[in-house]
This record gives sequence, structure tokens and C-alpha cells, in this order.
Amino acid sequence: MSKSLSFRIDATDGKARTGVIATVRGEIRTPAFMPVGTAGTVKAMLPENVRATGADIILGNTYHLMLRPGAERIARLGGLHRFMNWDGPILTDSGGFQVMSLAELRKLTEEGVRFRSHIDGSTHMLTPERSMEIQQLLGSDIVMCFDECPALPAEEAEVARAMRLSMRWAARSKAAFGERPGHALFGIQQGGLSHDLRAESAEKLREIGFDGYAIGGLAVGEGQAAMFATLDFAPDMLPAERPRYLMGVGKPDDIVGAVKRGVDMFDCVLPTRSGRTGQAFTRRGVVSLKNARHRDDPRPLDEECACPACRGYSRAYLHHVFRAGEMISGMLLSWHNLQYYQDLMAGLREAISRGRLAEFEAAFHAARAEGDIEPL
Repeated sequence: MSKSLSFRIDATDGKARTGVIATVRGEIRTPAFMPVGTAGTVKAMLPENVRATGADIILGNTYHLMLRPGAERIARLGGLHRFMNWDGPILTDSGGFQVMSLAELRKLTEEGVRFRSHIDGSTHMLTPERSMEIQQLLGSDIVMCFDECPALPAEEAEVARAMRLSMRWAARSKAAFGERPGHALFGIQQGGLSHDLRAESAEKLREIGFDGYAIGGLAVGEGQAAMFATLDFAPDMLPAERPRYLMGVGKPDDIVGAVKRGVDMFDCVLPTRSGRTGQAFTRRGVVSLKNARHRDDPRPLDEECACPACRGYSRAYLHHVFRAGEMISGMLLSWHNLQYYQDLMAGLREAISRGRLAEFEAAFHAARAEGDIEPL
């Protein structure tokens, strides 16, 4: 394990674990949800408000930051922590997923990916070495190796090709990362829904050696049942003494199911994206504030939530400001959703510590079944 990162498991309940990842910038309580700060900001939130929800770590994005404002510029201004006024740990993804999903006129080779920016059409080349350089310039505490993530469904031959390329890129990422005290590098398991490909990927990653291990290539169109079927075996292939991070997941029930299967870390844009579109996560399901049913409702979103949206405002007010297009709507609902997610993680940690995860899961699903769940 890197001198810059340690992982302590405090309790287990079945495959689920709770513990602490210690970094030079602070501790990360696991299971952990990382709010996404794509362009150097968690949308509609101040950094101190993000911290107030209980978040220990946030996620930044290599692809977006390299295009705007540029990694070199951020480095000259003191690094991403100072630039965005966040003093806790930051994990940055490698840019691989965004290159495949957002960039234009991509050309994939063994060297890397040449692409045109979706912002201004400028041409860029992203390789494992350049991804490591960008993340170093940003000052990331946890760096992700560069990989290719094909969308599902896909032919197994295509998934195998992408996985093996990703493993070669993982070795190059490790070599380019070098020795960086105070910073950690995570490898990314690929292989789609295939047990054999996931096993091959995990074996190669263990040979290279990383400070933590991510499970990539899920939540890309396969559906929850297929994702859970893969998570029934994929986390077990990775070193138990290292953190396990499921990338880009997800909805609350996705997270509960993945924690049950041994995952420690999560990220997703859903809390803030939903907040900006008038949707709120509550213990009794999803509430859509755009619906007229809420216009005369004096109740808070969630009686048990301590966020400003629930403490100070009614559903009627939140409906009004959303329908009026007021900025406070996205601010309040994003804060609420991030608070909901952090409360969910705190509840999972406590349940695992007490050996009551099954009870927590049953109560979680029962509350949602009894509530008035609206489509997300």
C-alpha cells in the first residue's frame, strides 16, 4: 500500500465493509459517495456546503478540466484544491470515459485517443502518459489510470479487445505515475459482464499493483439486474485489503445493492443533475417538484432531513421556484439530494458496523414501496 494512502476495515457484514481511507488531506469514511465536481465545481453548491452534507471527498474530471480552463493554467494557479477552494481529498477520473462518450471525431490507437473537443473543435491527444501528467498538474489525491470503456451491449470480442488495451494502458499509467508521495493511483477493472474477462483483468491489475481498484464498464446501458449479477463476482476478484470503487453509480438502490456486494466508493452526477431538473430523492422515493400536485403542499420534502431545503421551505415553495425558473430551485434541491446521499451512506456505515445491513436494506426498500414514488 502506498505511503500516501491506507485503508482500514473496521467492520464487515457479509461482503459489505465499513472503514476509513486515510489520505494526506484527510480521512474518507467508507462506504463513501463522492459528489461530482466536473469542471472544478459541484454544480449549484459552495464547497463549504458540500462539506456540510458530510462529504469527505469530491471527484474532478480530467477531460473537462484539460479542455477548460486547462491543466497547466490550474497548476500555475496553485492546483485544483486551491483553484476551487476545496481542502479535502479529490479523486480525478482519467478522461477515458468522456473521450469515448463526448469527444468528436475520435481515433483510437495503441498510443491513445486523438479527438476533437466538443467545446471548440480543437484537436487533442490523450494517452496514459498525458492523463497522468494532467492529473499531476491538477494535484489529484487519487489518480485513475487511463482506460477504454465500451458502452453495453457489445460483442464479447469487442469487450475483450477494449479490456486488454486498457490493461496495457494501465501498465503505462503506473510507469508514468512513478513515485509520488501524497498521491495514490487506482487501477480499473474492465471486462463487461463476462466473468472470465473480469478475472483476466483483475489478475493483470494485481500483477501491476495499485493503491486501490475500480470496477469500470458498468452502468453503461446494461441495466441493474445485469450490473448486480456482475457485482456478485467482480469485487471478489480484487484485493480485499484495498478500496473498491464502482465508477459512475448511481441511483440509491444501485448503491445499496453494490455496498451489499462489497463496494466501498461511488460517484454519480445524479444528485445535482436531478436537483437542477426539479427532482428530489427522499426516504420514500423520488419527488418531482414540477408536478402541480405540490403547489399547495405545506410539507417539507423529507421530515427527517436536516438540509436547508427541508428545514426552511415547503414543497409548495420549491414547486413555485422551479416553475418560475429561479436559481434557488437548483441550489436547494441539489443541496437536499447531496444531503440525502450522504445520509444514506452514513446509514449504511452504521448498519454494517452493527451487523444489521439486511435490516437496513429491508427498511430502505419498504419505505420506498410505501411512499409515493414518481418516475425518475
